[in-house]
Amino acid sequence: MLDNISFANPDFFWLFLLLPLAILWYIFKQKQEIAALKISSIRGFDTNSFLPKIKPLLFVFRLLALSAIIIAMARPQTEDISTRTKTTKGIDIVMAIDVSSSMLAKDLKPNRLSALKKVASDFIKKRPNDRIGLVVYAGEAYTKTPITTDKSIVLNSMREITYGQLQDGTAIGMGLSTAVNRLKESKAKSKIIILLTDGVNNSGFIEPQTAADLAIEFDIKTYTIGLGTNGNALSPVAYNADGSFRYGMRQVEIDEKLLEEIADVTGGKYFRATNNEKLEEIYDEINKLEKTEIEEFKYYRYEEKFRPWVLLAGALLILEWVLRNTLFRSFI
Repeated sequence: MLDNISFANPDFFWLFLLLPLAILWYIFKQKQEIAALKISSIRGFDTNSFLPKIKPLLFVFRLLALSAIIIAMARPQTEDISTRTKTTKGIDIVMAIDVSSSMLAKDLKPNRLSALKKVASDFIKKRPNDRIGLVVYAGEAYTKTPITTDKSIVLNSMREITYGQLQDGTAIGMGLSTAVNRLKESKAKSKIIILLTDGVNNSGFIEPQTAADLAIEFDIKTYTIGLGTNGNALSPVAYNADGSFRYGMRQVEIDEKLLEEIADVTGGKYFRATNNEKLEEIYDEINKLEKTEIEEFKYYRYEEKFRPWVLLAGALLILEWVLRNTLFRSFI
């Protein structure tokens, strides 16, 4: 392909300016060599021979050979570029997700938990160079997935998150402390927790303030998200006879003061997601705030292409010499 051809010595192209001078010199020389002879008749001479007419072809061969030599001197070459990226500032992220019964409220579509899983999965896909883990909590907490670079594992675990796997309740302190425990041994340059809840702390034996102090001790930044509309939401209020939930309107209660305090003392930021679109915007903003530094290495491999031009020049000169000393010998 001509589009990836480059020249190592492009300065030699100025030699092409010699070609017009060579042509002018050839025309001038030919005029000087023309001789006039007066005879009474040209009968007996072969005037139909085409060889004298194509004799300038020998000079054309020389010009082409010279052109090929100039191109060879300019050193044409192809360039093959390969790249390799290296993460110079990795980020370890743990997403702590509330899975209490209130996460089934339908103020987000189709409900809070389903909306969160979709948005959080998109966030995970946008972080190909980071290690990510999952912690789920309700009345208690556990690690769903340790921090890993294998995004397929994290995404599969995210899909598996459902209500009913834990005792009901909202143990924010337990969720945060479990996430801190996953990150405390991390050697990453940056460690962050994204803690999401839709309620107030009402369960667990670890206070949220204590968990926040642990995050500070291990230099872990915490982003907190309060999930739920302003006002009332269609939420589970009781069980039906078949075990399904009965829904009713309930006041949305989120301890925003607590979430703001956790985010502030750990160097993070608090967000409020009142609908699906706002939740997406929050994760996009966190994605922009926490950038992973990537170093890109480029490797260049050059393949010299001057040899065919040298061979072409040699072939043209040999052809010119052979024709000059055989076919055109009588006309030189």
